[in-house]
Amino acid sequence: MQLRDKRVLVTGGTGFIGSHLVERLVTEGCKVRVLANYKSHPSVGNLAYVDGAVRENVEIVFGDVCDRDSALHAVEGNSVVFHLAALIGIPYSYVAPSSYVQTNVAGTLNLLQAARALGVERFVHTSTSETYGSAQYVPIDERHPQVGQSPYSATKIGADKLAESFALSFEMAVTTVRPFNVFGPRQSDRAIIPTIIAQRVAGLKTVRIGDPAPKRDFTFASDTAEGFVRAARCDQAVGKSINIGSGKSIAMGALTEKICELSGGGRHLCESKRARPAGSEITELLCDNTLARDLLGWTPQVGLTDGLVRTIEFVRSHPDLYAPGQYRV
Repeated sequence: MQLRDKRVLVTGGTGFIGSHLVERLVTEGCKVRVLANYKSHPSVGNLAYVDGAVRENVEIVFGDVCDRDSALHAVEGNSVVFHLAALIGIPYSYVAPSSYVQTNVAGTLNLLQAARALGVERFVHTSTSETYGSAQYVPIDERHPQVGQSPYSATKIGADKLAESFALSFEMAVTTVRPFNVFGPRQSDRAIIPTIIAQRVAGLKTVRIGDPAPKRDFTFASDTAEGFVRAARCDQAVGKSINIGSGKSIAMGALTEKICELSGGGRHLCESKRARPAGSEITELLCDNTLARDLLGWTPQVGLTDGLVRTIEFVRSHPDLYAPGQYRV
């Protein structure tokens, strides 16, 4: 399907990946609505760092995916839904798992029901590589079993299965996009890359991290956004789950050393409080992106080094967004 001139909703559009997707959809010629989480002091989140010409073409409505009325109001009048809204911090899911169930599972159900009731043409659901758990084989393709090694990943598996059920039960045009680890400007320091960068930018010679051994597959935010757009446009992607990842992995210790090298030196120190519980840690995520290449014509355009340089520049330009002396869950 063509997206130009389509009315599209992005839930979670004020977030990290969501803001990059909103930018991309505006350039695609879409009429974009964003569902932003309501707070007493409404905030446009990461859209504040998007070019003003982009923001002028975005309608922002405030609500909560956990509320069915909010979901219906947000979806109404839109042809395509990109559902990105979720609670994503893995460490916090150990502390407040019920809130993850409400947002990630019940919230997804609300959006699916609204999209079905209102006749949405295409529903793009956001999964995560965390649903695979520790790799049983690498690279990980879409046939890899899903394993809930954290409350967060368990709720995302639940959301994935709800999306799958609506596709099979109600013939909804649902596509699931499963990004591996995304990084880039605007990401908060609850994630590993901005955590390391913020400590270096603050002048700390010793960078504190968790376990240095786990390996992750990092994809730049603009490449991930492109994957979402291509998935929505592709009729052959309906009913499928599609990995979006670089096809390369790096250990956390090596990643830290690389960032230190790019930002002027330093060393790293492993802290147990930053490590996941042993049974919950995922040892390796490495994407098999064959389906994305073959079906969507998607390949990553921004390499790890180039992406890290751009992310370092953003953190240096926005030091007020980061608290390098704190560990954020």
